[in-house]
Amino acid sequence: MVQERTLPIAQVTAKVTREEGLILYEDMVLGRLFEDKCAEMYYRGKMFGFVHLYNGQEAVSSGVVKAMRPDDFVCSTYRDHVHALSAGVPAREVMAELFGKATGCSKGRGGSMHLFSAEHNLLGGFAFVSEGIPVATGAAFQSRYRREVMGDSGADQVTACFFGDGAANNGQFFECLNMAVLWKLPIIYVVENNKWAIGMAHERATSIPEIYKKASAFGMPGIEVDGMDVLAVHAVAQEAVARARAGEGPTLIEALTYRFRGHSLADPDELRAKAEKEFWFARDPIKKMAAYLVEQNLATQEELKAIDKRIQTLVEEAVKFAESSPEPDPSELYRYIFAED
Repeated sequence: MVQERTLPIAQVTAKVTREEGLILYEDMVLGRLFEDKCAEMYYRGKMFGFVHLYNGQEAVSSGVVKAMRPDDFVCSTYRDHVHALSAGVPAREVMAELFGKATGCSKGRGGSMHLFSAEHNLLGGFAFVSEGIPVATGAAFQSRYRREVMGDSGADQVTACFFGDGAANNGQFFECLNMAVLWKLPIIYVVENNKWAIGMAHERATSIPEIYKKASAFGMPGIEVDGMDVLAVHAVAQEAVARARAGEGPTLIEALTYRFRGHSLADPDELRAKAEKEFWFARDPIKKMAAYLVEQNLATQEELKAIDKRIQTLVEEAVKFAESSPEPDPSELYRYIFAED
């Protein structure tokens, strides 16, 4: 059976220009094709360890991150490849990291679950559930401290903190929301509710399935949005970003979404019902956005196919770059453990 609460209580009507629409579409396609290639490389033995893919959830990453500035901060989870791509980390650097190469964004030391890029203000992917929430809250705190205490008028960066529905039951979630409201921190907490915390159905794990309602306990705005609709996510994110940058404090966004693959590439995905999967597959965010662009005369089918082809070439080039890149030098085994001058 299809699980309850598959659609948000309120639909967001949003429109974009041709340029904005194509940016969102291209970013989602990049995420999807990159993850598909990761699956291929994993099964060919090019990647090792746990690899958690983002297929199906692209509207959340693209919708939120593309509503932010390049100098804003993004904090992720172990499902972090697409967040990194949306934040501007080059596909070749992400792929090289997944291959464990020295040219990777974490110098081959992070792998799939620990992508990091200081250049792109990607605070990291964090393997432990809810581990990134305090880190993101700290990033938001430093933005406000630099602006309010140190007098740095340019310190108006906003932080986006992504995490799953399972993390919303952990202590860090509640403690950080409380502090964020008390200090009016410029942060957006984005719950990617894909209905499953590994193999635990969301409705079985929490007394209040509507995660966005938990924001009200702290006096924080809580918003539920269709996480399969990039335009709806983008509109909600733009409002939250503007609110945070204006000094009005944090927002909790619950995006109802779905992962199209198992929890990780080692997961046979036998727990979820076929009817549930088919329900969500029919709501593919990329197909939905493509149809919108064509219907609104913002793009033609040929233009979209050209984007798809160009992104596929980009991903193939990323693989070639990763394969030809050097392994980390053993002499630098202990480098990056401590901060360098």
